[in-house]
Order: sequence, then C-alpha cells, then structure tokens
Amino acid sequence: MNMYLAVILTVIVLHYLLELIADWLNVKNINDVLPDEFVDVYAADKYKESQSYLKDKTSFGIVSETFSLALTIPFILIGGFNYVDTLARATGYGGILTGLLFAGIFLLIGQIIGIPFSIYDTYVIEEKYGFNKTKPRTFVMDIVKALLLTALIGGPIFAGILFLFESFGSMAWLYCWLGLTAVQLFLMFIAPLVIMPLFNKYVPLEDGELRTAIEKYAKAQDFKMKGVFKMDGSKRSSKSNAFFTGFGKSRRIVLFDTLIEKHTVPELVAVIAHEMGHYKKGHIISGMIRSVLHTGLMLGLLSLFINNPGLFKAFKMEELSIYASLIFFGFLYTPIGMLIGIAETALSRKHEYEADAFAVETCGSADDLIAGLKRLSVDNLSNLTPHPLTVFLSYSHPPILKRIAALKAIVSR
Repeated sequence: MNMYLAVILTVIVLHYLLELIADWLNVKNINDVLPDEFVDVYAADKYKESQSYLKDKTSFGIVSETFSLALTIPFILIGGFNYVDTLARATGYGGILTGLLFAGIFLLIGQIIGIPFSIYDTYVIEEKYGFNKTKPRTFVMDIVKALLLTALIGGPIFAGILFLFESFGSMAWLYCWLGLTAVQLFLMFIAPLVIMPLFNKYVPLEDGELRTAIEKYAKAQDFKMKGVFKMDGSKRSSKSNAFFTGFGKSRRIVLFDTLIEKHTVPELVAVIAHEMGHYKKGHIISGMIRSVLHTGLMLGLLSLFINNPGLFKAFKMEELSIYASLIFFGFLYTPIGMLIGIAETALSRKHEYEADAFAVETCGSADDLIAGLKRLSVDNLSNLTPHPLTVFLSYSHPPILKRIAALKAIVSR
C-alpha cells in the first residue's frame, strides 16, 4: 500500500475512534445526582432534561461523524478526487480557475451533504428542547450568505495562494504567510461592521440601568470601545451569550437579547467584566500571535508537499496540481492540527480562569459572576459533569463546577 495512503487512512480512523471513545465516556460520566452547587437553581426535571439533551446531541454527532467516515474512505479509495479533477480540467481553464472550480465542487458537495444533518439538528433536536427559533427563511438565507461570503472572501484568498505558489517557488509559503496575516487583521476590523451584520441585527443598547452600569464599569477600567450593542440572537435560538468583537477603536461589547432578558444587571456586568478580562490580560493579542504562527507553520509544512507524486498517487490522481496539493495536505496535517488544538484549548481554559479572577478583582465580588454562570448553564442545558477526556480534547472553557470552585477560592484567600 502507498505509504501516504496508509498514513492518511490510519489518521482518519484513529481520529474517529478517539472522538467515539470520548463521546462514550462523556455520556457514561453522567451523574444522576444534582451537584450541590446547583440545588438552588436547577429543578430536578430540568437537570434530567440537560442529560437527555447531552445524549441526543452526542448520538447525533456520532451518526454524522460515522456517515462522514463512511463517505470519505471509499471516496478516497475509488479515486473520487481524480474524477472531480477530471471534471474541473475539462472546462479548459488555467490552473487558478481550475483550482477554484475543483475546491468549489467539494465545498458545494459538503454543503449539500451537510444540509439534512443541519436541518435535523436545528428542527428536531434543538426544537425538542425549546432552543430553536430559526425560521425556514432564516435557515436558507444563512446558507446562501455563507456560500456567497466563502466565494467573495475565500475564493480570492485561495486564488492568491495558488498564484503565489505557482510564481515564487520555495519562497511562496512566506509570501502567503504575510498575505494571510494581512487579510486576517483586515477581517478583524471589518467583520463587526460588514460581515456580522449580514447575519444579525446589532443595535445600540438603549439608555437605562444596564447601559449606565456597563459604561461606568468600562470607564473605571479605562476601556475604550465603540459602544455596547444588543444582538438579536433570539432569531435563531433561545440560548444566550455575550462577547467582545473588533479590534482597537472598532471593538464593541455585544449582548444577546436573550442574555439581557434572563439576567440581572449585576450579573451582566460581571459577565462583561470577564470578557474584558481577556483584553486586559492580553489574551486577545496573544491569541492573534499564536494564530499567525500556526498559519506560518502550516504553510511551511505545506510547501514541502506541493506536487508530491507519492501523495497524489495515494488519491489515485492522474495529474499533479498545486490546488489539489492544498486539499491533500489537509489530510496529512490532521494530527498536527489536533495536537495544536488540544494545546490551544488547554491554554484557553487557563485564560478563562484568569478572566474570571479579573472579574472578581474589579467587581469586588464573585457572587454575581457565579450566579450568572449558573443561570447560563441552566438556560443552555450545559453538561455539568463532562468526562476529563472530553474536556482535554475539546473544552475551551473549564467545566462549570471547577470554575465556581476557583472563583470561591479567590474570595477565600
């Protein structure tokens, strides 16, 4: 067997099995006894509902991953990539346009295959637990808008990468790295102003107790921002959240309308204090730097596999091409990407603790943040007892019980 094919198939299967084991352990780790911390906020029937939600979401995830595996491996083995490449080359376009067509076909196929799963997740599972608020028109328009954005933003970026690798040989990865870094920074500035409003409405938070409290807190922390905005998250889901977006003078605080409806003013200020802690502790900047370095590593390794005959033979390709090299390299990069992802989530969990500590220090109490986190967990039917392996592999936030324990430890010092 071709060495590259053996490695790729092994990686795909092992990754699937690891996720399967983590999912199984996570469900097995369900505890029917409600943790003492949540006795005052979690009704017994609601807690059972959260466990049922976890089981349904996990089962659905296993089915979708299994379906993906059952399609991917045979597609590779029968030379499906070569068939698509033949179709793309039959148009007679040059390398860049053929590459865009090649990638576009797979994007479209993936989108079509994913629609039934997305429909089931949204209109069966999320609907069953009272989360879904997405109207069919919104669902369809989200798909259309995402595809258009991919074509308008992703298309030129992909074409630029192809052009650079065709034109600059061994130095191409470096020019790609510089170009992608510039694009990333540019998108951070324009996303809150141009891209995000395509999917949701952002309106300035109306005058009142909440806005006054947030602005007072921001001023006390010398935090300059564009403003405080309310987002119509309720058009898709009853789940709630808050986040900061933008960079420099364009940064803004965004609150889901569902969050505002369900929380007290002190709780909301504590949540905002946590988010602000990420900025004050330098987590945003360090995250950007790591992302840039990760991109450089990926592109540097990619340059070693451009037009690699052995790699193309693994996919039964008849002709070499830079655009197919980019796609095939993604399979080889999976274990590296996974290891980096695990390291990133571990660091993210550390940063969450630090942001929590900042909120306590600047608000003077942990009570409001704890109350807000508890209410968020209940409203979103969060899993209170995730298995350590699931946390290790994919949790960007510490389990809620550990966060609460850490917050109380800060106060007791």
